[in-house]
Amino acid sequence: MNFMKKALLTLSLAASHAFLLAPAHADQATDAIKQKLESQFEMRIESIQKTTYAELYEVVTDETILYTDAKASFLMAGTLVETDPYKDVTAERMKEISAKTFANLPLDKAITWTKGAGTHKIVTFEDPNCTYCRRLYKELQALPDVTVYTFMLPILSADSRKKVSNIWCSENKYQTWNAWMSDSVVPADVKACDDEPTAELLALSRKLEVRGTPVILFANGERFNGYVPGETIKKALAEK
Repeated sequence: MNFMKKALLTLSLAASHAFLLAPAHADQATDAIKQKLESQFEMRIESIQKTTYAELYEVVTDETILYTDAKASFLMAGTLVETDPYKDVTAERMKEISAKTFANLPLDKAITWTKGAGTHKIVTFEDPNCTYCRRLYKELQALPDVTVYTFMLPILSADSRKKVSNIWCSENKYQTWNAWMSDSVVPADVKACDDEPTAELLALSRKLEVRGTPVILFANGERFNGYVPGETIKKALAEK
């Protein structure tokens, strides 16, 4: 083997070795951060990764995004902004995480209805006794091309709990829901059913920090907390 070939082989092996070692060092740092923060703050960490900003590590918990260093010697909550060009790094990451969350939602636990081809997808959290939910429902009904998945949350009153059960356990969930939301036809009392997902959806709402109704989630990671008009929803659906 001549000198040039030997030199190239040596460089190739060295590069491969460095490539293999880098993830191990990264894993050691993230493991140490995870262990320290979870033991000290009793937080639930979903992911940790190194950013390209000042040796900061991004820590995604089940509630928010935090930042720290390789030794977890500090913990910083807030918005990380890139100045040139301007970019809200934290907001973009939250949107990315929300989009992944949307893709894994238990849509079989939702009341589902479609307008037009149903191309665009929306998830809502609604209480049947929520006035703004009923206003939102009329706006959603006017959209031309959408599939809506509604998770019912009985959080306003005991009557909400009763309505949720009667709607979910009725012969036709959507017809019963529509009759109530559109025309105030009170759901008839029916026998409780085994597949009612209220407990699971309440747990999901806590994880997603749904603190009131309505809440609207979009497949692209966008989210609205509270009522918004139909034109605002159309604009959000048009964004990639």
